[in-house]
Amino acid sequence: MNKIIGLAILVAGVILLYFGYTEYNSTASQVTEVVTGNPTDNAIWFLVGGAVAAIIGLGVLLKK
Repeated sequence: MNKIIGLAILVAGVILLYFGYTEYNSTASQVTEVVTGNPTDNAIWFLVGGAVAAIIGLGVLLKK
């Protein structure tokens, strides 16, 4: 049961990373980065959330 939960968290993390990557490369994020020097908050939250979820998912999957 833990393997299924770990896999689901890992998949959710990868999906969030994908959304963060596309948001980071969006026109709105690029314009915001030119003006403020930082990408949009959505891009950062998606990337951070995806990375955390992927690490937790891997941890659950590799736990014995």
